[in-house]
Amino acid sequence: MSEKLARILAAAARGDFPPQDGATRVIGQPSARDAGVMAFTAHSVVFTDEDPAWVRAELAATDADRLAAAMNPAFLAALMARTGRSTNTIDLVTVAGALPGGPDILLREIEDPDHPRVARALKARDGVRVWAADGGVLVLGRGVAGRWECAVEVDEEVRGRGLGIALARAARHLVPDSVVWSQQSPGNARSVRTFQTAGYRPVGSEARLTAN
Repeated sequence: MSEKLARILAAAARGDFPPQDGATRVIGQPSARDAGVMAFTAHSVVFTDEDPAWVRAELAATDADRLAAAMNPAFLAALMARTGRSTNTIDLVTVAGALPGGPDILLREIEDPDHPRVARALKARDGVRVWAADGGVLVLGRGVAGRWECAVEVDEEVRGRGLGIALARAARHLVPDSVVWSQQSPGNARSVRTFQTAGYRPVGSEARLTAN
């Protein structure tokens, strides 16, 4: 298991980003569960236990600008075929600092491991905790490279009332670390606006490859 990605993420959370040198770094997976690609400004990181020589050869053969090759669909398709993994989307990765005190919204914790939202979260995260509010759900757990990640869901009938922002901000009060991470699909503009309003700042993009 490699700790290199954890160090890269911790630095990025502090605002210390990889050099904008156009390079693609190939490092080992942080766990057997997590493999994929992260892209920062003019610097990419492929985290996989596949042969680095194969990765570099495939990147060189990808018909794309070298700054974008690691996130090019052709390269991702080749990486998925090689690893037998799949991905749902390329996410925007955001991070926010922890806040003191308790959240400003009434939450009740769901402790049933068979609850559908808990069971789904456990497939991608460790140490999962789930809270419910009237019309919404907040999930917190350790994801890629052990980082604390949050996700929120808001019922359609109560959207547009600020609940998503309140849940995303609540994660900053509940996280047992100095920062909390979250991912949003770039096409889900409502989710992107929600997390940025709650104080999350973008640091890069990510294609997480999951085992089939």
